[in-house]
Parts: sequence; structure tokens; C-alpha cells
Amino acid sequence: MPPEVQSDCLPATSAVQGGSAGNGWMRRVASMVPGGQFLRYLCVGGFNTVFGYISFAAILTLLNAVVPARLLYLTVVVASVLAMPLNITVAYLGYKFFVFRTKGNYLREWLKCFAVYGFSMIPGLVALSALTRILQSTIHGYAASLHSHLDAVERDMHGRPLELLRHMATGKAMAGYIAGGIVIGISTIYSFVAHKRVTFRMKVVEEAAR
Repeated sequence: MPPEVQSDCLPATSAVQGGSAGNGWMRRVASMVPGGQFLRYLCVGGFNTVFGYISFAAILTLLNAVVPARLLYLTVVVASVLAMPLNITVAYLGYKFFVFRTKGNYLREWLKCFAVYGFSMIPGLVALSALTRILQSTIHGYAASLHSHLDAVERDMHGRPLELLRHMATGKAMAGYIAGGIVIGISTIYSFVAHKRVTFRMKVVEEAAR
């Protein structure tokens, strides 16, 4: 074989080997998450996220009616804790029957599900409270400007009060809903890996042994 042909082949071989080495970790990660299983998880996880946020928002709305807005950074924590048992149970049922499809071990897996969410509960609640305070301060900073526009609109409407818009303009209540949505969304990613490795681990071991 002519030398120039050999020199052309060598870089190509090296490139293939380098590409295989570089993509090896990607293949290992992909093998840990079967495509069908992850797709089912996305569907169930999407439902759980929406359901969890609705239950959180409903409880937060009830608490906001009786708790002063200045305590919202604590109110969001109470709302999250009160909504947690129902949200975890609904999530567990969806993961068990539609995502991981395990058999039996209902109480054991249910308790493991609580343990998975309980492990992330403290960091999640701290992040929820801190993020709420940050958003309160940020949104409230623009409230004065918005209130001035509402005053002008109210004068044009011959003094008719715009209480709902004024309430939203303060940003104090809105911050809790925004923070809750962000924290719930992030926890969805964590929960898949944790449930696969902890809550429904027996099923994963059985599938690997086949």
C-alpha cells in the first residue's frame, strides 16, 4: 500500500477511536435509562408536577387569606409540607403502575418513596423560602411604578377600585407561586434518578439479571 494511503487511514482510525472514547460515557448514561421507561416517566412526572403545583397553590391560597403577606416566606413552607403527603402518594402510584411497573411491596415502596422525597425536603424547603423572599423583594421593587399606572387607570374609571390588580402589583403573594413552581420543577429531575435507584430498585435488579 502506498505511504500516502497509509497516512490517510491513520487519522481516520484515530478519530473513530477518539470518538468512541468520548461518547462512551454518553452510552453508559443512556443505558441506565431505557427510552420507553423515561418517556413514561416524563408523562407521569408531568402530571405529578401539575398536580403537585395545584395542590400547593390551593393550600397557599387558603393560608394567604389568614396569614399576613409579610410572613409569606414561612407560609410557602407550611403549604408545601401540608401538600406533601397527598402529592407523594399520587406520585408513588403513578411511578409504580405506569413507569417502573413493579409487583407487590406496596407498603415498602411507599415508605421508600417518602424517604426519597424526605431526603430532599429540607434543602427544598430552604430553597423555597429563600427564593420566595428574593422574588418578593425583586417584584415589590417594581410595585411603585405599577401602582402609579393603576392610579391613572382608576381615575379614568371614575374612582372604581382595582383591588385585585393592586394585590398582584405588590408581588408579595405572586412570589410564592413562582417560587413553588421553580422548586417543584427542579425536584422532578431528582426524583426520577432517586426512585429508579432506591424506591423501585428491586425491579431494576431483576431486569438486569434477565
